[in-house]
Amino acid sequence: MSGAGAGHAMLAGKCALVTGSIGGLGFAIADRLAAAGANVILNGLCAPGEGEAAAAQIAEAHGVRTGFDPADLTDLAAIEAMVQGANDRFGGVDILVNNAVVRHFGPLEDLAPENWDRSIAVNLTAPFHLVRLTLGGMKAKGWGRIINMTSAFSQRGSVGRIDYVTTKTALLGLTRNVALEAAGAGVTCNGLSPGSVPTPAILGKLEGMAAAENRTLDDIAAEYLAERHPTGRFVAMNSVAAAAVFLCSPAGDDITGAVLPIDGGWTAR
Repeated sequence: MSGAGAGHAMLAGKCALVTGSIGGLGFAIADRLAAAGANVILNGLCAPGEGEAAAAQIAEAHGVRTGFDPADLTDLAAIEAMVQGANDRFGGVDILVNNAVVRHFGPLEDLAPENWDRSIAVNLTAPFHLVRLTLGGMKAKGWGRIINMTSAFSQRGSVGRIDYVTTKTALLGLTRNVALEAAGAGVTCNGLSPGSVPTPAILGKLEGMAAAENRTLDDIAAEYLAERHPTGRFVAMNSVAAAAVFLCSPAGDDITGAVLPIDGGWTAR
């Protein structure tokens, strides 16, 4: 934990817990929330020192307090300890962003049962437990924001993505129900539904396709995006992060139980 207070920034004094936030989209969201004044807890499975370095980077950039927790989201005891740590060090979680995800590609009949179980645990059961463990504190304070990363695949099927589509669809149902249970308590729960963002995982996948087909990465990326986004480009991670901050602002007070597509027109198509 490091850094000083963030003055009179919009989210000063709030604590945000963002799962799966050592890099990629989760880090972008955590960084943007910190820029708005929130203290931030990062989470992820990574090499020794990597998580602490990411937290220190945000603290130095924005003058907020940060922490890193390596909780394995398949482990309920680790999840409980992470929330207890947030309570002890930051006075509780005010903003919860369920961003961590695992996914497997291939036909349903080839998906190993242990991989299915891991996807259910990380993508769906961990968000349930994190909401269960933080919602009471938010209600007691009369303010809270829960943001679930639901994905464009929460509203459509896709061959070879059975675990991802199933868990993201279920997460959308969780989002709506939590919104109703928290209504009137100053707590909102919404989904952000990004299209394809240029995360290391996506870029790695495209690089592999380019190498396998002996084509350029630019060609593969253009083809990949043309099938998804009418805009023909990746969704910027900062655009998704800005939407998260918007939902945490006073303008988001009356937005709950909603899912906001940030997908370059994908769902409109």
